[in-house]
Formats: sequence, structure tokens, C-alpha cells
Amino acid sequence: MANPNIVNVTSIYGNTAYVIPSSAATATTSWTYNGTTSLTGLTPAANTVNRVTSITAANTTSSAATATIALGNNATFGSATVVSYPAYQISVPPNATLVIVDKTNSLYVTENQSVAAYSGTASALTFTATFEAIT
Repeated sequence: MANPNIVNVTSIYGNTAYVIPSSAATATTSWTYNGTTSLTGLTPAANTVNRVTSITAANTTSSAATATIALGNNATFGSATVVSYPAYQISVPPNATLVIVDKTNSLYVTENQSVAAYSGTASALTFTATFEAIT
């Protein structure tokens, strides 16, 4: 089931995931959560929808870096699979944090979708996402 009906919810689990793109301008879709488990592109498990309630980009360097968040049709990002940019090449000042998604503009991610993070400078930005896995 690619898009479950969330009216008959049986569980909602809160999660936090993060990713630090190690290559400049390359999509990073492996978000880490629960310590060592990898969640590719915030793609939910079968019969689940993820409600992404926040995404932030923290610049941990002394130079500005650009942040991009992309929503795509699967975990392999290329120009053909990106369908939306909630944020596109926004400059994050040095030693600052940018709020990209919050509860007022949350995203629903279904089984056939993924969220990717791009950094204009390798290892400069730490993206953190909070999301609810709804079944």
C-alpha cells in the first residue's frame, strides 16, 4: 500500500534522523536514526506514512554553505526523480541554523517517496529531521 489511510491510525512513533552530506552538491538520502539504523531518504516502511515535522540545517563551519532539500519519487536521486524542492540553494550563514520545515509546513512522505539533503560544501551542514511514522 503506497499511501495508507491515516484516518484509522493504529500507531504514531516519533523519530529524529540526521545526515551530514560528505560530498558537495551530491544528494544524500541515508538519514541515520535510532543510533546506527539507516533510513534511506526518510522513506517509510510498508503500510506507513512519515509526517516530517521539522528539518533544520546547521552550519558548523566558519563559511557560508548552501542547503537544498529535495522530495523525490524514490531513494535514487537524479534530475529525473526530483519532484519538489522545499528548499533550494539557501545560504546558511557560518555557525547558524536554518529551519527549512516545521509543523506549519510539514511534509507527508509515502512509500514511493524519499527526502534528500544537499550541501554546497562537503561536511559543512548537519541536517536534522523529526518525523512521525504513522500506521
